[in-house]
Amino acid sequence: MNFNLNKLGKPTHCKKCGADYIYISLGVYECPKCGFVEKDDYAKVREYIEENGASSAVMISSATGVSVSDINAMLREGRLEIPNGSEVFIRCETCGAEIRFGRLCPSCAAKLSSDFKGAYVNPAVGETPNKKENKMRFLGRDKK
Repeated sequence: MNFNLNKLGKPTHCKKCGADYIYISLGVYECPKCGFVEKDDYAKVREYIEENGASSAVMISSATGVSVSDINAMLREGRLEIPNGSEVFIRCETCGAEIRFGRLCPSCAAKLSSDFKGAYVNPAVGETPNKKENKMRFLGRDKK
């Protein structure tokens, strides 16, 4: 592993002077001491696409040095999108439908969301009162 990169492939220390980088935006980092600018994998891919248009992951990988698996991870995370009209798309992890980005197609995401509705209770959401019942209730105490 390169001492200048963290586990996520983001630069941490300047190659020129060793100072800690400051994050600027969109994967661009700048050294506060010497002004050297470094780009992470996302910035490299984004810059390539802006200059060359939509391309296959293999072409982007060979031009930028970013692995195809990292490019696919950026698609799965929604950081990149495959343009409409493309011949190749990624697949929904549940049903295999073609999608432009993410992990699930809209149909599988909606089904998953409805499956979880009853499984999670948000403690910040209160219950509306029943005006007809006027007795205090206590948790863990059975009604007699």
